[in-house]
Parts: sequence; C-alpha cells; structure tokens
Amino acid sequence: MECQRCARLRRYCTDVARARKRAYRDDVYWGKPVPGFGDPHARLLVLGLAPAAHGGNRTGRVFTGDGSGDFLMRAMHAAGFANIPTSRDVDDGLELRDAYIAAAVRCAPPDNKPTPAEIAACHPHLVDEAAALPRLRAVVCLGRIGFDAAWRLLASRGIVVKSRPPFEHGGLYRTAALTVIGSYHPSRQNTNTGRLTPGMLEAVFRLARRELIR
Repeated sequence: MECQRCARLRRYCTDVARARKRAYRDDVYWGKPVPGFGDPHARLLVLGLAPAAHGGNRTGRVFTGDGSGDFLMRAMHAAGFANIPTSRDVDDGLELRDAYIAAAVRCAPPDNKPTPAEIAACHPHLVDEAAALPRLRAVVCLGRIGFDAAWRLLASRGIVVKSRPPFEHGGLYRTAALTVIGSYHPSRQNTNTGRLTPGMLEAVFRLARRELIR
C-alpha cells in the first residue's frame, strides 16, 4: 500500500492528478509517491528535492517529463551516467549507468516546498533506498534540501560530523562512508536565470566521475 504519512502531500498530488495541466489533459497522471530509479549497482546517488507536480507526479519517474529532467539528463549523459540526454517518460529507453536518482521527498509538494515534518517523514524511504545500493560511494545533492538529506543519511550510517560544511555548488566533502558533492538544483528558477548553466552541472558530474575512480 502506498505511503499515507503526509496528508497534505497526498491530497495535493491527488488533486493535481485529477485536475491535470492543459498541456497534459489526455495523460493519466501517476499521482502517487514516486520511488527512485536507476542502476541497482550504482556507486553514485543523485539526490533531488521532490517530484515535480507535472513531471514525476505525472509520469511516475522522478526528474522525468519536464525541463529539469532534460537539463539533468544532458549533464549525466555527458559524464557517461545516462545512455540518452533526455528524460521524457517511463518508456523513453533511458537507462542510468552506475547512477541512481532519488528524492528527499517522494510526493510533489505545493510550491516545491515540503515542510520539515514532511521531509522527516520521508527520510526512512531514502535510508532504505540507499541501503539497497551496496556499492554506493558518492552522492550528488541537487539543492540544499538534497544536501541536508545526504548528511542525515550519513548520520543514519553512524557518520556524524561536528560541523557540517556549508552548501555550495561544486563543493566536495569526503567522509568515511560517502563523498558528498553539492550542486544547485536544475529548477527553472535556476536554469532560466543562468544561476545554473549546462556547463556548471556537467562539471559537477565530471567531478563525481573522477571521485569514483580515485
């Protein structure tokens, strides 16, 4: 049975799926919690915020069906982590290589802003997903919420730092368990304003690739 821990998020996802966006009025929305996807033998975890209301919440696959997904996949493809540079729908043939994508929150939140309680309620799902990746060595965190979730994930593995490093794009932090790499989130707010460019995100994934071959 699907998770019902967060009434606000479940209500919002259901309402969006019922009303639908005009551009997708003929689509059948997923409208349920969206699990991660990718290579079960991945050494790299890509950790985002949450499914988009008309992206992952519509298609049933995180970072799929919207501009953010295509922006992300171009960078992952350039670094060899994806077989194609787009992420349109679950039947598009996309395969991740040595990478797995998940989100701190599995349900689309209103205004892309989950509450701290909702993030905490979803954290056990992330812990379980990461535990199912036995070769995991590094995490690329897309945005501050993903960055914070990565450090909570480390804490669940017994790695507690006295002073958590600040979030910054391209920041790399090695711990005894995992390497954490920060990146701006590929949201339209960042990509349309030039705060995050294709080259900047590609550089993050090249950094992750170098870290995996150390």
